Amino acid sequence: MNRAYWIIAVSLLVACWGLSAALYPGLPQKIPTHWNIEGKVDGWGDKTWATFLMPAMMTGFLVFFAFLPALSPKAFEVDSFRPTYLYCMAVTVGLFAYLHAVIMLATRQEISPGGWRIDLGRCLFAGIFLFFAMLGNVMGKVRKNFYIGYRVPWTLASDRVWNDTHRLAAWLMTGGGIVGFLAVVLGAPLYVPFGVLMVTALVPALYSFVHYKSLERQGLI
Repeated sequence: MNRAYWIIAVSLLVACWGLSAALYPGLPQKIPTHWNIEGKVDGWGDKTWATFLMPAMMTGFLVFFAFLPALSPKAFEVDSFRPTYLYCMAVTVGLFAYLHAVIMLATRQEISPGGWRIDLGRCLFAGIFLFFAMLGNVMGKVRKNFYIGYRVPWTLASDRVWNDTHRLAAWLMTGGGIVGFLAVVLGAPLYVPFGVLMVTALVPALYSFVHYKSLERQGLI
């Protein structure tokens, strides 16, 4: 199964490099590189580097992820949850690939006005919420480490707080991701899913502090 995650991640990477190479000849020298929350272009870049920026970042990410296990200090190794570690890697690469495809499509529509147009802001938010839901699905299996999860002082200081916090995060991330995705798809104002995202991200961190202090008062830490 571990090999399957690498195959998926590398296949997505190759597909993104291929997409950039295929679109490159038809792009003007200056292409959009950044959009605001309303989906309007507010940044431009030279296609020589902008077309391949996301695939290059994905390549660096995969190389980084490949070496991280060897860099882990004792008692923080990823071997105890390696399948989950690699799943998170594959899902993150999947998010990058999705963002790259949407950005390339938006770039084409910016330089070729007319016809059907995508709502870039909603497409990006929808993908991000699905990403959070998929990560949440395994967050309870993440063991103490320095790379993935809620790495705050209180979780790193206690295995119990780490595990309890990540079980809570699993429910919140999965539920929040689904709710946020539906809100985006159904046309709710973007501040609604953004608020869901903020709550999903902040509640587990706050819980870890409260939980740790409670255990500390009880003499269990």
